[in-house]
Amino acid sequence: MTDIPAPGDLPAFLLQLSPDNTALAEVIRKATELKPTELLPEILLYQASEITPLWQATEDLLNKAEIEPPYWAFAWVGGQAMARLLLDRPELVAGRRILDFACGGGVAAIAAMKAGAASVLAVDIDPLATAATRANALANGVTVETLAADIVNGPIPDCDLLIAGDVCYDARMTAHILPWLRQVAAAGITVLLGDPGRAYVPTSGIEPVAEYRVPTSVAIEDKNARDTRLWRLLGA
Repeated sequence: MTDIPAPGDLPAFLLQLSPDNTALAEVIRKATELKPTELLPEILLYQASEITPLWQATEDLLNKAEIEPPYWAFAWVGGQAMARLLLDRPELVAGRRILDFACGGGVAAIAAMKAGAASVLAVDIDPLATAATRANALANGVTVETLAADIVNGPIPDCDLLIAGDVCYDARMTAHILPWLRQVAAAGITVLLGDPGRAYVPTSGIEPVAEYRVPTSVAIEDKNARDTRLWRLLGA
């Protein structure tokens, strides 16, 4: 598929990876809208207008189909801050090969391409997230390669910069990914983390890069804005 038409047709794109999940697709069709965020007027994203109805409506379907919750349908503040950093400081990505780890809807991946990256690979364990990333990329006129897989503990990726918008949101996730991310950093690859004050972000072995106040909603973050820091992760 080469064109992404109206937001209501997005499920047809997503269903290439989930052909039997028509009920979930109907929920997505009703819940998404192509629009920018306040922090990123340069980027359009297919976003859910409200978080609670989408989560409630999809809960049973997600459990039955063993599909990840629709994290990709929301512009989480860590990813937005990462995207803003790359747009503000294009020298971080210009001409470089970027890996967007746990990409969600791909906002940081899109920003990297807009800022002049040579290439971007967006990776997420959820195939619906990578499908949404492709849809969002097309809506913004850029090309982003995608991979739906868990690459943690695999080979060191072939990239110059690894970006992770908001990945330390619970203890299990952090324990799974952090040792591997430090190995990636130790191999000479720059690793940048976005963090809006999550409880499990590392407190050592990181260097500050930038900070943004990211407008959000109470439904998503319990606040109308979050101060979000960008960190460089040091190697093991």
